[in-house]
Amino acid sequence: MLQLNVKNETSRLRAVVLGSAVHNGPTPTLEEAYDPKSLEHIKAGTYPVEKDMVAEMDAFNAVFKKYDVTVYRPEMIENYNQIFARDIGFVIDDVFVKSNILPDRERELDAIQYVIDQIDPIKVVRPPEEVHIEGGDVMLWNDHIFIGTYKGSDYKDYITARTNMHGVNYIKSLFPNKIVKEFDLVKSKLEARDNALHLDCCFQPVGKDKGIIYKRGFREEADYLYLVKLFGKENLFHIERNEMYNMFSNVFSIDENVVVSEKNFTRLNNWLREKGFKVEEIPYAEIAKQEGLLRCSTLPLIRD
Repeated sequence: MLQLNVKNETSRLRAVVLGSAVHNGPTPTLEEAYDPKSLEHIKAGTYPVEKDMVAEMDAFNAVFKKYDVTVYRPEMIENYNQIFARDIGFVIDDVFVKSNILPDRERELDAIQYVIDQIDPIKVVRPPEEVHIEGGDVMLWNDHIFIGTYKGSDYKDYITARTNMHGVNYIKSLFPNKIVKEFDLVKSKLEARDNALHLDCCFQPVGKDKGIIYKRGFREEADYLYLVKLFGKENLFHIERNEMYNMFSNVFSIDENVVVSEKNFTRLNNWLREKGFKVEEIPYAEIAKQEGLLRCSTLPLIRD
């Protein structure tokens, strides 16, 4: 059996599900786009091609091998995007939560069923239908669970609004001893530079006490200030609008001092090194065109 354990974003990683770009299918039509960034690249004719995305994910997998991390990959579905494993489920402590994802994506969960079958069934939960929640919005910080949501009355009109308040309350009920704090995120259907698709698009902890943050990703300044108070302003790397668009906050930690980052994130990568991190740089700019990056591609199962 898999003994799940994830309590934060940065402890030493032992096992992870990494998505796959193999048999990714043709470029989506405009109507099939789930987010404004993909839409932008479909229109421009710059949507990423399979061989480039496979090469990027192979580079990510090579870093996991270097650090002796057990990697699970989804079973293959022909002509289907299976890159973003973070959306379909997540682990809190020793519990695997299946996401209530967009109905079109249900098959992605089936493709990792062989992994779920290795978990104690009592530790696998599926929220009720009214609960919308995706792993990109759920961030663990020891006794805290941070959750991105959208509180606008027009929630149902936004395909980019992925986690609702039912989702927040569901996690509160599952983990009554945790401090569950929700963050109201800025959403846009049309402008990727103004769309925090998930919480990890505008915030992520690194190391023991640091983080990457985009102030304008939060609808309420009080939510941003909550994180400033918790982490300390001097410990937060503030990103700009274009850096948020390029997914600067969507890096991935293998250990408290090891961060996998996109090789073009020069300003961030220099800051991380100054703070004592080892930065594993890989190419991931093609996958970024789908409004997802390194954290989005992973589903951690076991950390120390």
